[in-house]
Order: sequence, then structure tokens, then C-alpha cells
Amino acid sequence: MAVAEPLSLVSEISKCVVRPAMPADMAHVTAIYAQFVQTSTATFELIAPDEAEMSRRRQLTQDRGLPYLVAELEGYVVGFCYASQFRPREGYRFTVEDSIYVRPDCIGHGVGKALLTELIEECKARGCHTMVACICGVNPVSEALHQSLGFVPAGEIPEAGHKFGEWLRLLMMRLPLGVSARHGGPNLNSL
Repeated sequence: MAVAEPLSLVSEISKCVVRPAMPADMAHVTAIYAQFVQTSTATFELIAPDEAEMSRRRQLTQDRGLPYLVAELEGYVVGFCYASQFRPREGYRFTVEDSIYVRPDCIGHGVGKALLTELIEECKARGCHTMVACICGVNPVSEALHQSLGFVPAGEIPEAGHKFGEWLRLLMMRLPLGVSARHGGPNLNSL
């Protein structure tokens, strides 16, 4: 797996490009996610999945008609996000959950906002009605990002997960997308 290069000088004029994830991006996506799994409570996953598993997850997301995006900054993949089915029952087919991960050295450069903004727009275009963010542990950066794009708190589950020897909360936030059910929604019922 290729190691991501450090971004030497990220300037105000650097343009973050958000685009659909391609198979060639998955080594970088896997490395970004592995760092979060191994060092943070941003995910309750305990063992970092390999590239084959991350590629399988990307394909499953796309097969369900949902977006899986990457962000490039100065030519490097520096973050990714995707929408997934919120719950498996068909009645939830208009509600999606977002997941977003940005390389720690790129936080504060607009990458997360660019990714999440595009994800929201793509989910609207696909007929989704509500987007939910499930924020694991204490993650003020993720909370602030979601809040800046209109998400509001929808509830909290104390001690919802256990990682690194401690019980962690799950904060749920939601964003109405303003799309009605008559659009049919994404292809979420193809499990």
C-alpha cells in the first residue's frame, strides 16, 4: 500500500477537489480509515479492515445507489465520505447516515466541509429525505462540521460503545434534506 505523502504547504489557494471514489483510491482510503480505527474513537470499529474489505464496502454503497466520495488536495487523496442505509428495514429507505474521515494533517483546510457538502447534495439528488450523523465518543471537530452545515442534535446514547478501555457515547444529529418520498428514493432495499 502506498504511504500518503505529507502536505508540505497547504495554502489558502489550494483547491479541494471532491469526486466519486475509484478503485485506485482505495489504498489511500484504507490508510486514512486505519489511522482512525487504530488511534481514535471516531469509529467503534476495533480492527482496521484491509483494502479488499474497504473496496467491497465502496462497491456495496455504490450498488445501493448512494455516493462514496474522495477529496483530493494538492493531488493527494486526503479524505473520504459516503452515505449508507441508516437501518436495514425498507421503511427507512429515505434516511441515510453519513460517514466522513479526513487525514488529521488536513483538518482545518475545508476538506471535511467540501466532502460533506457534496455528499448532502448528491443524497438530495438521489431522493433521500433525511441524513443522520452518528458521532462516536467526544468529537468536537465532527460536531462542529455537521452543525455548520445545518445538522441539529437528535439524541444521545450514553455508553453506546466500548473502545480503548472506556465506554463512549453516541451523539446523533440530523439534517432534513427536503426531498419527499414520492421520488422513490435510492436503491437501499437491495441487500
